Amino acid sequence: MPETPTTPLGIDSKRLTLGRFLTDVCTVHVEHEAVVFEGSRTSYEELHNEALRLARGLVGAGVVKGNRVALLTPNRPEWIAAAFAVGMVGGVLIPISTLATPSERELLLRHSDASVLLFQPVIRSRNHREELFTRHPELATATPGRIHCPALPHLRSAFQLDGDTVGAVQSWSELRSMGSDVSDDLVAELEAEVDPSDDAMIVYTSGSTGLPKGVVHRHRAAVTQFWRFSEQFRFDPDERVYSAQPFFWTAGIAMTLGCCLASGSTLLLEQVFEPQSALEMMESERATAFLAWAHQTKALAEHPDAPTRDLTSLRRVGADSPLGQLIGAKGPAWGPGAAYGLTETFTLCASIRSDSPLELRRSTHGQPLPGMEIQIVDPQRGSELPVGTPGEIRVRGVTLMRGYNKLPPETVFDTRGFYATGDGGSLDADGYLHWSGRLGDLIKTGGANVSPREIEAVLERCPGLRTALAVGVPHPDLGEIVVVCAVPVEGERPTEQTVVDFLSVELARYKLPRRILFFKPSELELTGNEKIRAEPLRAAALARLEAERTEISGHCYAPDASSS
Repeated sequence: MPETPTTPLGIDSKRLTLGRFLTDVCTVHVEHEAVVFEGSRTSYEELHNEALRLARGLVGAGVVKGNRVALLTPNRPEWIAAAFAVGMVGGVLIPISTLATPSERELLLRHSDASVLLFQPVIRSRNHREELFTRHPELATATPGRIHCPALPHLRSAFQLDGDTVGAVQSWSELRSMGSDVSDDLVAELEAEVDPSDDAMIVYTSGSTGLPKGVVHRHRAAVTQFWRFSEQFRFDPDERVYSAQPFFWTAGIAMTLGCCLASGSTLLLEQVFEPQSALEMMESERATAFLAWAHQTKALAEHPDAPTRDLTSLRRVGADSPLGQLIGAKGPAWGPGAAYGLTETFTLCASIRSDSPLELRRSTHGQPLPGMEIQIVDPQRGSELPVGTPGEIRVRGVTLMRGYNKLPPETVFDTRGFYATGDGGSLDADGYLHWSGRLGDLIKTGGANVSPREIEAVLERCPGLRTALAVGVPHPDLGEIVVVCAVPVEGERPTEQTVVDFLSVELARYKLPRRILFFKPSELELTGNEKIRAEPLRAAALARLEAERTEISGHCYAPDASSS
C-alpha cells in the first residue's frame, strides 16, 4: 500500500484543507482557550462547534461547492467560525476589507461573483447596511434569499451579524437556524469532497496604483502557511497573542489566526486597534506576544499610559522594537524579521526561524522555504542571473496562488510556472535572499538607484512620525530627487532637520531626501487595504515644492516650470 504523501512540514497532505485543519487543532486542544474577545471566552471545542453550526446554516441557505461567500467583519470569533465554515462545505471565501470605500466594496463583491454576503452592519462610525441600501435599493425591498441586483448580479443572500432581518438582509440567528434540518453527516460528506488543491479563498490586494487584483488561493496554501508560521515563530499553547493584524489580508489570516490555531495558542482580539485599549487588554490578559505592523508597535510604545502598564508577561517581542525597548527586553532571542513574501504566495516564501541569530535576521530576508523556489532573473530577458547579481525575484511552489481571478494564466506566470514579483533582489552564495524593493519604485538620482523601501524602513523607527513614504520627484539635472512625505504623530512637531539627522545615521549621503514634507492624514489618498497611493502623493509633493518655489541643486521648482 503506498505511503500517505506528506508536506515539507511532515503533515499528511490530505489534511491541508480549512475544515480538516480546524478539526485537527480543535481535537488536540479541545477545552483550551482559543479566543478572548470583549469579555467573552471561546474554547477550541466551542469554536469548532460554532463553525459546524454555521456550515449547516450555509448548506441550508443553498451554498454548494465553489460558491463565493463574502465576509465583511472586523476581527472577532464570528469571523473565524464563518471563514472555516465556508471552507468546510467547499465554498470560496472572499474576505472584504473593512476599510474599503462603498465603491471599492461594490467592485470586490461584483468582481468576485459573491453569491452570499456575511457582514457586520456597523463598524466604527460606518453603517454598511445603510450604505448597501442606498447604493443598491434592491437589498432593502427584495425577498430574503432572492436578491436580484444588476450591480451585484450574483448576489442572492445577505446576513448581518447584529440585529433582526431588514429587507432582504437576514439575521445571523436566521442563518444558524437554516441548518436545523442539515445533518452533521451531510456536512462531513461535503467536507470529504474538498481537496487541498481546490480553491479556498480570493484575497484582494492592491499596490499604490491600479485596481485591486483577486488572488485565488488553494486550501493547501493557507493551511501550509498556518503550520509554517507556528514553526517559524516557535509558538506553543501557553502563548497569549494580542494582534492588531486584520483577518481580511493574508498576513492576518496566516501570521496571526492560522499560526495561533496551529500552535494551540490563545488569541486576544479587539474589533478596532486603539493603543490605550490594547495596552489595557495586554496587561489584564497577560499577553505573551504582540503581532502588529511597525507603526502600531510604535503607537503603543509612545502612548502616555505605556510606561505605567505591567507588560512583563511579553516574551515574544523584538528587543530592538519600540515596544521591546519600553519593557526592557534583552538580547536578540526572538524576532519575526528576515522574511520575504507576498499576498500571491500567501505571505512567506523565504524566511528563517524567529530565534535565528540576530545578524542573519538583520542582514537577510531568509532562505527559500521547503516547497518554494526563488530565482533571480534579468527583468527584460527573463534569463537566470548568477549568484550575487541583482535582478527581479521570481517564485513558484506549493503556496503560490492559482492565479488572478478572471485573468488568463499566461498573463500571470512565465513558461516555467514562475511568478514575476516585480521586486528586486539577489541570492547570495549561502542561498539567503536580499530584497531591495520594488523595481519600478527605484528612485534614480544623480546616476544612483535609491530604494524607497530602504529609506522607509529607517523612518519606521523615527520619533514623532506616524507614517512616511519616499517618492522620486523629477529634476532636470539629477533625473529625480528623493522627497519624503511624512505624517507626524498627533501632538508631535518634528522638523525637517531632525528627520534628516535621524536618517543620516544609517543611510549614505546620496540616499538622503532633499526635502521632508509634512502632511495631514486627511491629505493622503489610500487604497482599499490602507496603502498610501504613491502617484497622488508624488503629485502633491511636486505641487508643494512649486508653491514654495523651492530651489534644489540649481533648479527652482515653480508652477510655470520654466525657471532653472
